[in-house]
Amino acid sequence: MSVFAHNPILPGFFPDPSACAVGDDYYIVNSTFTYFPGLPVLHSKDLAHWNQIGNVLTRESQLPLKDAEVSRGLFAPTIRYNKGTFYVICTNVSFGGNFIVTADKAEGPYSEPHYIEGADGIDPSLFFDDDGKCYYIGTHPNPDGCKYDGDWYIYIQELDIKNFKLVGEKHNVWNGAMRGVHWPEGPHLYKKGDYYYILHAEGGTGPEHAVSVTRSKEVFGPYEQNFCNPIFTHRNLGKSYPVQYVGHADLIETPKGDWYMVMLAVRPTNGFTTMGRETFLAAVSWENDWPVVNPGLGRLSDTLKINLDPCEPECASSSEPGTDKYYDFTKIKEFGPEILKLRNPEADMYELIENRGLKLKCSKNLITSLGDVSYLAIRQDCHNFELGCTINTENLCTGASAGLIIFQNNRYNIRFEVSNWIGYVLLTKGGEEIKYETCPLGNIATTLIIRVVGLKAFFFVMTQKGPVLVAGNIDISDLSTEVAGGFVGCTCGIYAQDYDLVREIDIYAGFKDFYYNRMPTTDEKQYLESDS
Repeated sequence: MSVFAHNPILPGFFPDPSACAVGDDYYIVNSTFTYFPGLPVLHSKDLAHWNQIGNVLTRESQLPLKDAEVSRGLFAPTIRYNKGTFYVICTNVSFGGNFIVTADKAEGPYSEPHYIEGADGIDPSLFFDDDGKCYYIGTHPNPDGCKYDGDWYIYIQELDIKNFKLVGEKHNVWNGAMRGVHWPEGPHLYKKGDYYYILHAEGGTGPEHAVSVTRSKEVFGPYEQNFCNPIFTHRNLGKSYPVQYVGHADLIETPKGDWYMVMLAVRPTNGFTTMGRETFLAAVSWENDWPVVNPGLGRLSDTLKINLDPCEPECASSSEPGTDKYYDFTKIKEFGPEILKLRNPEADMYELIENRGLKLKCSKNLITSLGDVSYLAIRQDCHNFELGCTINTENLCTGASAGLIIFQNNRYNIRFEVSNWIGYVLLTKGGEEIKYETCPLGNIATTLIIRVVGLKAFFFVMTQKGPVLVAGNIDISDLSTEVAGGFVGCTCGIYAQDYDLVREIDIYAGFKDFYYNRMPTTDEKQYLESDS
């Protein structure tokens, strides 16, 4: 039998994928930058259906992120398995540098970080050789001095995996396939047959992103050029092609001997990327001892036939990427692993109370700050969607606010906020706040709704007669990496904050529910006219 995977296999903000196979189980981890908990762990039996089973870094002691900007924190993890132990290696660029954590199970719990002395640079990976030796491979600035921005080298060094210490000599083995290449990054080391292979990305994380490969019969080289490099890219398909920025790949082999590649790519809308970098899948064959990606096609496909038996989840789960989500806070006892927070949230940030709902602390750190804000979110995973929440406005103190937000970073976001029983539509653009519309709400529970169709946002309040439009047709193209910069995609969620900075007591906002529904059409008039 076989199964068809649909690209992207992990829609939404799932960048820098790394994968490993353990028997007939497959695992992926992704970068999370300044979101907490860090590094999602996703599991599949057939490479087509994925479910998030946990996060690698779930404790503040593992993931210090104080005051870090949204695109700092955790870069490019790698997951590997060896002799009963899962290893995840990553870089916290905001604290400590390169580190390794270990666990007996892929979903964790994972150990405290083992920071690796002398491991400079970013994007580390591990390779376990047949003779039992372990090697560290990563990137760092050109040891002879950088001649331009992104003039980096890939290096390999033996690693004492028991003591998490580099040993022996550091070998600078490659700096990419092209002359004057920018940002060789995300290297992984493999062995197949007589050769060691280095697979890496180059050209930066934007339109010139590409996957290249080199090989050697010795782990430290010399490595030879593949004249087909780059072996995979969409840089030649033009700006209007629907899938771009392809790169940062990892390889996995199934028990049947088939090879596949996971990689990141983006799906822009009219040239703007709001969902960030997502995880895609391609088939790999081997010709003349070199990997060939999606042979006969040479680009990513919408669907991919996989030589594995289908294994769909028995029931729908909120931790399955690319699905509608509904959270009834009066009934749930804890959140799933898909829920994101920012930086290191306060221990008392929220409480779920049966039959009453969610108490979310009104933080003194505003959502537009770099502090530990009160924010609960999921990833935006499609171009057209609706999100909503019901706030118990009668319990919201004067001077406090709470609401819905689509968050790119602290300087670029749009929100529907309740404060002093008035609804505000607020766009933060380049750090400046623009107020669009207000509406009186009254001292009652209020349902707020945001609909996004492509790059336009519409804001509604639910009444007894149905949703009433408050503001519409607001351009949110600034919530894209092309404008806002950085490496993350948008998240969507609920937040609470206290503008009264001299108030000495903690106050809370009450929420009954939160939902996120995917919409299939781009006809914004249909959604506007049907509810106005």
